[in-house]
Amino acid sequence: MVLSVIITIWSLYLIAIPFTLNAVHMFSFDTPLANIPSIKKLTLGKLERLEIFCVRDMLYHFPHRYEDYTEIRPIDSLAPDEKCTLVGKVINIKAGRTWKKKMFLTEAALRDASGQIRLIWFNQRFVAQTLKPEMQIRVSGKVSRDREGLVMQNPAFERSGRDATHTGRLVPVYPETAGLTSKFFRWQLTGIFQKLKEFPDPVPEEILERLHLPSLKKALFYIHFPKTEKFSLLARKRFAFDEMFFIQLKALQMKALFETAKGSPLTYDEAALKKFIKTFPFTLTDAQKKVQEEILADLKKTRPMNRLLNGDVGSGKTIVAAMAAFVAAENGSQTALLAPTEVLARQHFKSLSKIFKETHQGIALFTGNYRILDGKIVTRPTLLKAISAGIPKIIVGTHALLQNDVAFDNLALIVVDEQHRFGVSQRARLQELSYKSLDGSKEIVPHFLSMTATPIPRTLTLAFFGNLDLSFLDELPKDRKLIITRIATSNSEREKTYALIRSEIAKGRQAFIIFPLVEESLALKEIKAAVAEHKRLEEEVFPNLKIGLLHGKMPARTGSARGGKAKETKEQVMEDFKNHKYDILVATAVVEVGIDVPNASIIIIEEAERFGLAQLHQFRGRVGRAEHQSYCFLFPHQEAQSINERLKILEKTTNGFAIAEADLGIRGPGAFFGTRQSGMPDIAMENLTNMKLITIAREEAKLILSEDPLLTNHPLLKEALQKFEERIHLE
Repeated sequence: MVLSVIITIWSLYLIAIPFTLNAVHMFSFDTPLANIPSIKKLTLGKLERLEIFCVRDMLYHFPHRYEDYTEIRPIDSLAPDEKCTLVGKVINIKAGRTWKKKMFLTEAALRDASGQIRLIWFNQRFVAQTLKPEMQIRVSGKVSRDREGLVMQNPAFERSGRDATHTGRLVPVYPETAGLTSKFFRWQLTGIFQKLKEFPDPVPEEILERLHLPSLKKALFYIHFPKTEKFSLLARKRFAFDEMFFIQLKALQMKALFETAKGSPLTYDEAALKKFIKTFPFTLTDAQKKVQEEILADLKKTRPMNRLLNGDVGSGKTIVAAMAAFVAAENGSQTALLAPTEVLARQHFKSLSKIFKETHQGIALFTGNYRILDGKIVTRPTLLKAISAGIPKIIVGTHALLQNDVAFDNLALIVVDEQHRFGVSQRARLQELSYKSLDGSKEIVPHFLSMTATPIPRTLTLAFFGNLDLSFLDELPKDRKLIITRIATSNSEREKTYALIRSEIAKGRQAFIIFPLVEESLALKEIKAAVAEHKRLEEEVFPNLKIGLLHGKMPARTGSARGGKAKETKEQVMEDFKNHKYDILVATAVVEVGIDVPNASIIIIEEAERFGLAQLHQFRGRVGRAEHQSYCFLFPHQEAQSINERLKILEKTTNGFAIAEADLGIRGPGAFFGTRQSGMPDIAMENLTNMKLITIAREEAKLILSEDPLLTNHPLLKEALQKFEERIHLE
C-alpha cells in the first residue's frame, strides 16, 4: 500500500542535467536501483512503497494513461481548453510570492513567430532557477483564459533541442506517490533505455512471430515511449499475452502434476454414507447431490482430486466438505480443513462437531489461540502428538496447521476455505502440501478441495482456474426465504428502516449495520465515523437497545490495555453478538463479519455505492440464514441515477453468479478480484475476460509443454515463470 512521504525536489532531473550513470558500469534487469547514481538514497524508500526495487520493476511500472501532446501549435491559433505543445523562446521571467504570500509564483512569456503567451507555475521554485531569457524550450499543457488573456498554468517543459521526454509526444502518466512524479519516472526510464543493453525475452521468438507480437525490448519501449496510440496498444497486447501465457503454463503444469501423481483411493460404504446424511437437519439440494457425486467419484481414483468448489453464500459448501471428510475418516484417513481466520476456523469446527456428533469420529481445532481435541482444551504438544498418532480424523485450523512441526498420520484430504485470503508464503505452503504428503508417505498425494464463497463468473474460470476441476453450488436450500433487498435514499425511508429494525428486534431478531472501509489512508477517519455513528444510534435512535461496535483497530484476540484493563476484542464482540448479548452490531467492512448468526434478519449497508455488487452480495449473505424473513437495505451516500441503477441489480436477484457476472461487466475483472490481492497487473486484469486471448495463450502453453514439460530447453521462460509464481496466486 502506497503511503504518503515527505516530498523532495527533483527539479534538476526535469530538464537541466542529462541523465548520468557510470559509463563503465552497464546494468541488467536485476540491477538494484541503489546502484543507479541518479536515484538518491531517500528516493529508494519511496520506490519500495510502490514495490519497485530493481531495473526490471522500474521497466514494468507501466503508465496508466497518456496525455496527447503530439500536436505542436502556433501561439496565435490557440483557444481555451486546448491541450497542445508550443515551441518558442523564453522572455520576461518573474518570480516571487503572491501578494497574500501564500504561494511562490514563477511567470514567464513564451514567444514564437506568431505571437506570445504567458506561462505560470505555482510553488515550483526550480522553474525560476532553470529557465533563462532567450532559452529555446518546448512546453505542453492545457490552455486557459484569465483576466489578462490566454495562459498555460504549470505546463511541462524541456529544452527544444532535446529528444521529447515530457512534452511534444504521447506523454505517459504513471501511478505516483508523494515525492515521485511521472516526470521522475519518465526521466529515469530515459536513462535506463540508454544504458540497458540486454533485454532477455522469456517468450520464444517463434511464438512472437506466429502471433505478430513485438519483442520484449520493443514492447517495453512502445509502452513507455509510444510514437502513436497504435504502438502503446501493441505493447499492451504483448504484455497481456505474457501474463495469460504464464497463467496457463502454471495451470497446465499443476494439472499435469496431479494427473501423474499417486493418490489414495477412498472407497466408501453407500449405506453408511446414507445413514450419515440422514442425520442432517435438512435435505440436500440437487446441486449438493450433484457436487457430492463429482467429489466422491474423484476420491475413488488413484489420481488425487484437485477441485474448486465454487458456491454462493449459504449454498452449503461445509456440508459437501463434511461428506468428503466422512469418506476419508471411514477409510481410517485424516482430513485437514484450513480457514483464513480464527473466527472462521472456530465456526467450521463448531459446525463439523455437530455434524459428526453421531459418528464418534475425533475432531480437533488447531489455531494460534485454540487447541481443542474432542471438546477438551489441550496443550499444543498434546494436540501435535495426537494428530501425528492419527487420533483426530478431522483437524480444523488456520495457517497454524502449516507450521513445520505439524505432522499427520495419514493425511488423505486437504480442504481449504477461501484460499485466496491466505498470504503468499502460506499459499506456497498449501501448494506444497497439496502434492507432498506430511505423513511420511512420499508417493501418496492428498486429495485437494478448495472452496470459495465468492461466485466466480464462468467466463473467468478458464483464465484463473484452468488447473482445477470445477464444481458449482448454484442452488440455495429449499426452506430459505428470499432476502428482500431495498435501496433507501430519503430520510423517510431511513426512518421506516429503523422502525422495522425495532419491530424485528421485538420479535427476538438481530441486525447488522455496515460502514465502508476502503482505503487504508482513510481507516482512522472512517473508524471515527463508525464510532460516532455507534454513539448516535445508541443515544438517539435505539436508546433502549444493546448495540455492539466492531472495527479494524480493535485487537483480534485477547489482550490487555494499559493499566491492566482488558480490551474488547473483535472475537469477543462477534461471539457476544452471536450469543444475543447485542441486538445490533455496528461494524466497518474491513473486519471479518462472516460469522454465522442465524438469528440476524436485517442488514443495513451504508454508502453502498462504494462496494462492488459481488461484495454487497457477500454482506447480504450475513442474514437469511434461518427460517426468518430477512431484509437488506442499501443506503447510498450519493443519489446519482447511475449508482441506483447499478444497485437495483441486487433488488432484482439473489443469484450470486448472475450478480458476479453483472459486477464483472460493470467494474471489470481488476476491481472484481482486486489487483493487489491477486498480484496481477492492470493489463492482465483488463484481459481476463478476453476468451480469444486466453484460448490462444492456453494452446501455446500446451504446445510448448508437450515438447518441453520442465522447460529445460527454455531457461529464460522457466526463470520468468518462477518469478511469476512468486507474484501472483492461482487456486
